[in-house]
Amino acid sequence: MIRRMAIVRLTAFRERYLDVLASIYLYNEHRGYTSLDRVLTAARGACPEDAGFIAAIESHRADERKHYVMFRRWFELQGRMPLVTGRGFGHIDHFIGAIFGCTIDDLDTDAVIADRGAFARLCRVIALTEERGLWQVEKLLGNPHVRSDPAMRRIFEVVHRDEPSHFLPYREWLSAHGQSAARWNERIADWCIHKLLLLARLPALFLDAGAPRMERWPDEGEVA
Repeated sequence: MIRRMAIVRLTAFRERYLDVLASIYLYNEHRGYTSLDRVLTAARGACPEDAGFIAAIESHRADERKHYVMFRRWFELQGRMPLVTGRGFGHIDHFIGAIFGCTIDDLDTDAVIADRGAFARLCRVIALTEERGLWQVEKLLGNPHVRSDPAMRRIFEVVHRDEPSHFLPYREWLSAHGQSAARWNERIADWCIHKLLLLARLPALFLDAGAPRMERWPDEGEVA
């Protein structure tokens, strides 16, 4: 009887953990590809001659969209909608706020195009975010709860395979233009944001039994 209760509790914990994890990732993947539309605008204005770099950003956007669709499909197969999250759960949201002092939506694309230093900061933010993402996915692929769900494991295997191409082009652009790969304040901001999400946001959502679920998919009405 005790063993059966332990199995039931472990199963409930696993299901809740995956539910929360997938909800947070779904938000971040959606936020990622929609934000990259602004990055593409900035890149086309700041370095229109660099077709290879622009193509890499376009590929990055396509991958983020693909990852979002995979998480959406996971929820569809579960027969439920994701938990409501929002900007408080977005690594890139917090990072842009820390470095540029505004939200992604309020980022002045024209100012970024006009200022090579601002564009370099944007590239560093994206590269650090994606490097953090690779590190996190490597940890998750060793997580027993993730590994126990074949569909979730396959999703993270795809994300892991794609992740290097999401930060290397920005690193290469920075190096080619004599810009530093990362500054100390940016690395500290990245670390603090990661700890905030991992140690505060995720547990709070996990423990919130009354957390609402989305009523519609974030990409409804979008042109992919």
